[in-house]
Amino acid sequence: MPDTNTIRIATRGSALALAQANMIFAQCRKTFPGLSFEIKVLKTTGDKLQSKGVKPGQILPKGLFTKELEVALVKNRADLAVHSLKDLPTELPAGLTLGSITRREDPREVLLYRDPSDRRGFAPGLTIAQLPTDLTVATSSPRRKAQLLKLRPDWNVIEIRGNVPTRLDKLAIDPKIDATVLAHAGLRRLDFAVGKDGLLRGDAVPDGTCATIVETTEMLPCVGQGALGIEIRENDERLAKLCQRLNHFNTQVSAEAERSFLSTMGGGCQSPLAAHAEVRREEIYLRGLSFGDGTQYSEAVVTGELNKSQALGQALAEQVKANL
Repeated sequence: MPDTNTIRIATRGSALALAQANMIFAQCRKTFPGLSFEIKVLKTTGDKLQSKGVKPGQILPKGLFTKELEVALVKNRADLAVHSLKDLPTELPAGLTLGSITRREDPREVLLYRDPSDRRGFAPGLTIAQLPTDLTVATSSPRRKAQLLKLRPDWNVIEIRGNVPTRLDKLAIDPKIDATVLAHAGLRRLDFAVGKDGLLRGDAVPDGTCATIVETTEMLPCVGQGALGIEIRENDERLAKLCQRLNHFNTQVSAEAERSFLSTMGGGCQSPLAAHAEVRREEIYLRGLSFGDGTQYSEAVVTGELNKSQALGQALAEQVKANL
C-alpha cells in the first residue's frame, strides 16, 4: 500500500462516535506506521433530527445515522467509515461493503439508578429482580422495554432521549425517572467504569449513580452491540487489505450470525427483537428472541460451524418465527 496518501476516517460527531473513531485511528497508526490517517467528523440526518427533538414514541431508522458517512465514501471524500455495528443496516448501499468488524467490547447492558443518598434511591448492587415494585425506568429502545416488562411487568417504562452524559444527568435530577439502561460497551468507551461497590465512576458521572451489569442470560443485547463495523468502497483492494488487519474473526462470525438473524426476521431498531452470538469451542452459539407485534414472545437457540454464520442466523430466525 502506498504511504503517500492520507486515509480519511469518517465518523459522527457524538462523544461516543468520536471515542470509537479515535480507537480505530490509534489502531491504524499503530498497525500501519508508514501511513497517514485523519478523522473527518460529519453530522448525520439522525443527529440533526435528535438535536431538534424527537416526538415521544418516534423511532429514527438506523440508516439516518449512517447516510452522510456513506455518501462521503461514495463521493470519495472519505475512505473508511466507523459505525457502531448496531446502527448499521443489514443492507448496505450499492458500491459499499463491510470491510471489517473489530473486537467486540462487553455486549451486556447496565442498569443504572440512584443510591440511598437520594431519598428516591436504593442500595448499590441490586438486580432487576431485587429492585422494588412500581419503578419508572426510562429507555428509548423497544427491545429493552419489551424485555424489562417481561421480567418486571409491575414497572413503568417511559421514553428518554440524549447522549450518555445527558441520560445520566436526567436520571440524577428528574424525579419521574427511577432507573435507566445503557450499553456497557458505550460506557466503557467513554471511560466510565462499574465499580465493585456497585457505583458508576468517571468524569461528569453524577454522585451516587448505582450501576448493575445485566447478564445476557437475563437481557439479550441489540444485534451487533459492542462491535464496530468499518465500511469501505467495494473493489478497493488497498482498503480491503488494511481492513483485514483490523478484523477480529470471532467477532466477525458472531456478528454475521446476528445480522443474518435480523435480516431474515425483517426487523430493525423499531422491532422488539434481540440476538447474541459467541464462539464456544469452535462453534457459534446463537440465541435470539422476538416479541412479534409486541403482544407475542418467542425465543430459540442454535449452534453451528464457524463457516456457516449466515445460515445459522437464518435458521434461528425461522425457529423464532415458527413460534410467534
